[in-house]
Amino acid sequence: MASTVHSSPISVMGTDNAPEMTFMRPSTLGGGPSATATLLNVPIGPVKTLSLETLPDAHKSASTIVSPTDSFFAASTLISPTESFYVEFQCGDQRNPVNYSWLRKWCITLVVCAFNGITSPATPSFAMGYGSMIQDLNCTRFQATVAYCLYSLGFGIVPLFTSALSEEVGRRPIYLVSAFLGAMCNILAALSSNIQTIMVARILGGAFASTGAILVGGTIADIWEPHERGLPMAVFSMVSMVTTGLGSIISAWLELDPHLQWRWIQRIQAIVQGTYFLLSLLIMEETRSQIILRRIAKKLCKDTGDDRYRTRGEETRPKLSAMIKISCTRPIMFVLTEPIVTSICIWVFFMSGVLYVQIGSVSGVFKHLYHFNVGQSGLVFITVIVGSILGLCANFYQDALYRKYVSQRGPESRLYIACLVALLLPTSIFIYAWTANPSIFWMWPVVGLSIFMFCSFVSYQVVFIYLADCYGPMASSALAGQGLARNLGSFGFPLFSHVMFKKLTYKWANTIFGGIAVILIPVPFILFLYGPSLRKRSTVCCQLMQAEEKTTMESRDGGS
Repeated sequence: MASTVHSSPISVMGTDNAPEMTFMRPSTLGGGPSATATLLNVPIGPVKTLSLETLPDAHKSASTIVSPTDSFFAASTLISPTESFYVEFQCGDQRNPVNYSWLRKWCITLVVCAFNGITSPATPSFAMGYGSMIQDLNCTRFQATVAYCLYSLGFGIVPLFTSALSEEVGRRPIYLVSAFLGAMCNILAALSSNIQTIMVARILGGAFASTGAILVGGTIADIWEPHERGLPMAVFSMVSMVTTGLGSIISAWLELDPHLQWRWIQRIQAIVQGTYFLLSLLIMEETRSQIILRRIAKKLCKDTGDDRYRTRGEETRPKLSAMIKISCTRPIMFVLTEPIVTSICIWVFFMSGVLYVQIGSVSGVFKHLYHFNVGQSGLVFITVIVGSILGLCANFYQDALYRKYVSQRGPESRLYIACLVALLLPTSIFIYAWTANPSIFWMWPVVGLSIFMFCSFVSYQVVFIYLADCYGPMASSALAGQGLARNLGSFGFPLFSHVMFKKLTYKWANTIFGGIAVILIPVPFILFLYGPSLRKRSTVCCQLMQAEEKTTMESRDGGS
């Protein structure tokens, strides 16, 4: 079939103040690839971007940038019709998630944070139902504790294998599948007739919850600029902590009702997750820019009959199996070889482990020492909400410090509040340990727990933002490493804490935890003072800094 050259002008941007030229893009009547090549007169010097101004069906792609895979280096260059064209967002393109309206960004942020909100109460709520579950299933407390901990194990390990899926299918499908399967796991637990089935449901529930929850930080990064992420990340952390407290309070009163108890705790969680799944089908949207661009490129190929449109890096994108291998090995490599990540992991491993120990100990402390019933013990989890509110207020102050000192200290300006947390953490544990006594008013251990929850909230948020600032495009691996450490601590500590409390009493067992917290006080101070030198010694950070400097120099050269 004969081919025709359509009059679809594409402007060619030159360098060195060369004049802008135009050429006629080859296309074909009937939709097949053209065999016609077009000779272009382009300025001497490399031309790296072709800005697509008009295409067939241009109203559908008016703000797409298309780049050839090869730069032009001669005065006259023959463009092969088989060459690829990259599809990119133009500045201000409303299809780019970064350019969404403020209202739309916050709607997306709240929807994805709600996913974390419905999965966070799973562990403390489960602990509230210990009594009726042990009696109903005729299991031991240790078996119930293992089921309690397996959720964290699934939450920590499975994302190493599944985090790469968002590269292939995007974020929205993973949220939806995770919410649906998570609801199924809660139904399985509610219908279980033995503790072994509950163990299976718990580890699978943790796996599905984590697959969606790990994407929340990425979704926030998709739509917010780096200097805007402080408040969204604070909301993310606050939703997680507040729902943990509310879920525990509600579960405690369900446990108190002999007609409801542990099975209805699981049923209500299944109902909430199922409702979230149905709502998400209607209101959740994709935010990963590469997936959006890939869809635009496919639509261009379909509309024009020209299959040369693709996203940047699509030809060299590794296979899914290779990406899974990288997502499994790189976080562990970061933990073992990157001093900053290693230090953070030690700190969060301990803090998360103690957090789960304290959550599990609340019922025992206030039931045995202060003779609270299960419902009254659940009200103690208001401390989680109080600590979160205090942490959110601290975030505003930390953001002000960051804006003031970021030009002087770089990423380490995120750590001012972390240094305060390092001092308050052992203080809060000692208050909880030494005031949990029948002769001392019950409000004092509540004060200690509130301070501890404040420390947990702030550290959770600071670690995310600090690692993201330090490692940039490699931050997902660093965050996956600290997430693994955090969840391994949550899994391991409760397995032996009950024995510690039984043999050492709550006072002395928590005193040991407070002593370890004292030993870890220097961690954020070392990062604050010596972070820049540690990053200079880091192979990964050096490569990132060199790439950033190269990009800056190229942008300056392009603008001159």
